[in-house]
Amino acid sequence: MPPISPQQTLKDVFGFDDFRGGQQAVVSRVLAGHSTAAIFATGAGKSLCYQLPALHLPHLTLVVSPLLALMQDQLAFLARHGVAAASIDSTQDRDTTRDVMERAKSGELKILMVSVERLKNERFRHFLRQVQISLLVVDEAHCLSEWGHNFRPDYLKLPDYQRDFAIPQVLLLTATATPTVIADMGEKFAIAADNVITTGFYRSNLELLVAPAMEDRQQQLIDWLKPQMQPGSEAPTIIYVTLQQTAERVAKALVAQGIAAQAYHAGLNSQRRDEIQRQFMGGESPCIVATIAFGMGIDKGDIRNVVHYDLPKSIENYSQEIGRAGRDGLPSTCLTMAGRDGLRVLENFVYGDTPEYGGIYRLLEEIATASQAPDRQWEVLLNTLSRDTNIRPLPLKTLLVRLEMHGIIAPRFAFLAEYRLRYHLEPSELVNRFEGERATFVRLLVDNIPIARTWGTVDFDRLHQAGQAQQIDGSRARVITALEYFQDKGWLTLEGKRMTDVYEVSKPNFAIETLASQLYDDCLNRERIEIERLQAMLALFESESCLTRRLAEHFGDSTFDTPSNAEQGRCGHCSVCYGNSVRLPDAPLPPSLSDADFQRYATPLIERHTEQLGQPPNAQRVAHFLCGLTMPVFTPLKARSLNGFAVFEQRGYPQVREWAAGYVER
Repeated sequence: MPPISPQQTLKDVFGFDDFRGGQQAVVSRVLAGHSTAAIFATGAGKSLCYQLPALHLPHLTLVVSPLLALMQDQLAFLARHGVAAASIDSTQDRDTTRDVMERAKSGELKILMVSVERLKNERFRHFLRQVQISLLVVDEAHCLSEWGHNFRPDYLKLPDYQRDFAIPQVLLLTATATPTVIADMGEKFAIAADNVITTGFYRSNLELLVAPAMEDRQQQLIDWLKPQMQPGSEAPTIIYVTLQQTAERVAKALVAQGIAAQAYHAGLNSQRRDEIQRQFMGGESPCIVATIAFGMGIDKGDIRNVVHYDLPKSIENYSQEIGRAGRDGLPSTCLTMAGRDGLRVLENFVYGDTPEYGGIYRLLEEIATASQAPDRQWEVLLNTLSRDTNIRPLPLKTLLVRLEMHGIIAPRFAFLAEYRLRYHLEPSELVNRFEGERATFVRLLVDNIPIARTWGTVDFDRLHQAGQAQQIDGSRARVITALEYFQDKGWLTLEGKRMTDVYEVSKPNFAIETLASQLYDDCLNRERIEIERLQAMLALFESESCLTRRLAEHFGDSTFDTPSNAEQGRCGHCSVCYGNSVRLPDAPLPPSLSDADFQRYATPLIERHTEQLGQPPNAQRVAHFLCGLTMPVFTPLKARSLNGFAVFEQRGYPQVREWAAGYVER
């Protein structure tokens, strides 16, 4: 009997008669054993490029995805089509996770989805080494590149993971990658240029409109949207805003006008967010006013409008967000109600991620101290290190990756610093299930893991020392292996927390000041690039040439290079093609800052900082406080509760910092 063809699987399993643009080329390359990159526009069917090959490959397909919402959406689709797929994520209990692992080991699962952070877990890595993997899939693969818009440092380790787990090939998937990012991704995984498949970003059914924001932007939105929201024939709409309070305010205003709108943002609990998303997907709630927390994993074909009430974060974010409109191929409108008033908030987010020079110096001092230990090992609890250096977790992760690139540190392994257990049978009964040295070892565990009421905390140093005294191997590795075996048998529940990364200091005699200056300059350069990214977005919206063409060219799409594809390089369905190029209105100038402003708003922070930390804050900390930008040091200071926090969030950070420096650094 001849083998089933991919075309037959496409029809029998997924219910499609034909591949869509680019899908067949990707599938054929993957099944031929080539590492491949699929650069498809949002909504163009990237997921099928791994879902179908997974059914033809002999072993497991491992998918790394950045967001739980993406995993859940894709798993629901696979379940509807009878494909054996599962995820391992932080919301699961241990029994569920263990069941998924057993299904993967037995070969029952074809697809396993995880976050990139899961790959640092020593227990999960041990599990992966027991499973044969045919394909590593990296979803949202632009996160690999420092030149991409959502760079995630942990993604840089994926090429090493591919080698560690002997995975023969990789498939990279993304919707938002410029030519520079595509080249960077391909280089990291040695993907040949012939195996990079790009479908193009031009979508003829999307009308791109830019309207300068009026003084009453809220009423401007209502006037535009209300005719499309007649009861019984509402046009499904997503309205994107920058801040949570804006989402709540705009949704409330729409409801007051008879438009059934709901706010969606990270400030809502997960149950409420899931409920709103289900209502939108099911057509019960036609209009969502959301921060960018909404949309990842949304695959609703009939979204007729995507409105940017505030400026998007970048051209890449804009492309991704408008890509959720009109996936059914029918005409849809993407309206940007833009003004420069929101620009300062977006710029301040960028400035907020730049660490203090002193924090970088403190980080390097810790590494230098660790280099003096005999094994030159450095244990890192990210949240603790973030607090000690006053560097936000994401910039701190980026710095650690840069230090790897400089050859200063090298990752060795990660482990959970703390384990606790709860017995499901009497400890004496557990000991009685073994004989000889094993029984003695289990007795060692039972005697040295005291139970407080229900749970007992595992003290590895205590076990090791007790083992040495009795000439028993009480090593950490043996203890964890035994406890995991007991859990697999159902004899106890084991829980771990406080992920600890262990690095080796590879270059112990580095010059702290020189390297600190270099890393700080790197951070400032990154800051400059992100600010330029915002300026490029403004230039797009103020374009005097076709918006759609400008957008396509940004992503290296040559659709408009041939007049046969678009008349004289124009799409005919954007603001500029309609003769309405715009100049975004400037934000109103705020009043000048005064001595009284500093006394009123900055003094509460200065007093508390001096009282609790023994010294006044520098200008950078004062500016962060006044602009509402969080820092780890603000948590113990309870700075958010002080009068003055975020009072200047609509002002430009550089101006506030320069003004503050005139008071605190003179």
